[in-house]
Amino acid sequence: TNPALLANRASTVSIMGDPGPVQIVTVNKEDHSFDLDTKALSRILLAPEVRDKDVVVVSVAGAFRKGKSFLLDFMLRYMYRKPGQDWLGQENEPLTGFSWRGGSEPETTGIQLWSEVFIVRKKDGSEVAVLLMDTQGAFDSQSTVKDCATIFALSTMTSSIQIYNLSQNIQEDDLQQLQLFTEYGRLAMDEIFLKPFQSLMFLVRDWSFPYEYKYGFKGGSDFLDKRLQVKQTQHEELQTVREHIHSCFTSISCFLLPHPGLKVATSPAFSGQLCDVAPEFKEQLRELIPNLLKTDELAVKEINGNKVTCRGLLEYFKAYIKIYQGEDLPQPKSMLEATAEANNLAAVASAKDQYYKNMEKVCGGDLPYVAPDSLEEKHRFILQEALHLFSSTKKMGGRDFCYRYQEQLEAELKELWESFSKHNESKNVFSAFRTPAVLFVLVCLLYVLSGILSFIGLETISFASDCVVGLAMIAMLTWAFIRYSGQYREVGTAIDQAAGVILEQVKIFIYIYFFYIFKIKIKNVPKLSKFNFFCIIIFFQATDVLNKTRSQSQVDAQQKKTR
Repeated sequence: TNPALLANRASTVSIMGDPGPVQIVTVNKEDHSFDLDTKALSRILLAPEVRDKDVVVVSVAGAFRKGKSFLLDFMLRYMYRKPGQDWLGQENEPLTGFSWRGGSEPETTGIQLWSEVFIVRKKDGSEVAVLLMDTQGAFDSQSTVKDCATIFALSTMTSSIQIYNLSQNIQEDDLQQLQLFTEYGRLAMDEIFLKPFQSLMFLVRDWSFPYEYKYGFKGGSDFLDKRLQVKQTQHEELQTVREHIHSCFTSISCFLLPHPGLKVATSPAFSGQLCDVAPEFKEQLRELIPNLLKTDELAVKEINGNKVTCRGLLEYFKAYIKIYQGEDLPQPKSMLEATAEANNLAAVASAKDQYYKNMEKVCGGDLPYVAPDSLEEKHRFILQEALHLFSSTKKMGGRDFCYRYQEQLEAELKELWESFSKHNESKNVFSAFRTPAVLFVLVCLLYVLSGILSFIGLETISFASDCVVGLAMIAMLTWAFIRYSGQYREVGTAIDQAAGVILEQVKIFIYIYFFYIFKIKIKNVPKLSKFNFFCIIIFFQATDVLNKTRSQSQVDAQQKKTR
């Protein structure tokens, strides 16, 4: 048995069967949701031989159809071979392990783990569990930005070394995508005092410029230093991307890998035989794989400085997937969508600002009270100007996309209009003293009415009128106390509303009186409710009673004179 490498095949095979890739995170292509296969992950991580051991997770992520699974299968070969053997194998030996094939469509969806956990004994005698992780290819025709960001973030958050698999070069958009994905991962993590992620390796495939930077780690290191260098002469956006990447990872490296050969890239019959692979590619693999997986280089997974066991990794997977299944995180957007959103929001802010400034000139600040009809007319004109400014501003995203922001603008302008209208109404002196005025007039009228009713013998109704007078006086004193103290505002609002209802009913009586008695046609008469009609009937019946009583009194007086 190899003292440096012990593959716990017995325990793993008895639980999972023959070793193979196990899907642990699945992407639902219909609603783009994520599912964690907790049972499958538990069978791997909670095996008695590994559950309490510190874990090392090697993950490969990047664009689809760029050979991630192909690379992982060579890692499997290295882990299974005995020391002293040529771990690359025989020239005609097919490559097996994670599912891979040539072509233009992605093979892997979600996240897969190799079912067999490798136990490696380090020089100090401690043992660590090594996991190999494969991820969904990013930016295929079926994946949204959220799918790609979530998968990349999950693999980065749970791995101790993340291999960022790139083709031919490190482009600026590769760095921007890395910034987006890592930031999306950092959002899902609890408060982090240290750098949130561990090791990042840029693996540049099909490197075509060995005369500038040699293949391997040395050339990759020199090339990466140039790519991630922060200069004062750079645009602020470029500096921010590079500073962000440096702030996220404890160590960053790069490896330049040559093209594997035309047969590998173009032949549908290729099954991984080394005889079809370019010699320089095999030479660089002999440098890359052992440096990644040799005992001294294996970095235990840490979160906030604390080492993570296989049992702990399971809990982190559960916690992270729950966060990404929820609604707490912002939705990641494509560059076009984010730019279009910012563009439309800027147009909304500009139109809203114009409306606000123009309305301020009409009724804002210390300007005097404006009649409601005049204010509404000016509001409509200024509103149309603001909407025209929004529609005339050049915006990205298309008509349907922009229409959402036009609706948002209209809703916000409506709120502003209501605010200006209330502010203007507060300047109306009568409005400010409407409630006490209405209550005072009501007290006076009811007091006079009570005297008249008592004079003509309607004592019961007169007493009821006196009770209403008392209630009105209590309401008036209560309103004054609330205005002075600022307490019980709900009661004050109720008194104001009651005074408004009384005033409205009086207006209706006046309209009806002038219309029916003097036949004067008045414009804009309010619509009458059943309660209004009931009050009107009582009003006219009471008027008839008073008229008849007055006529009878006149007749009685005339008869007395005649006698």
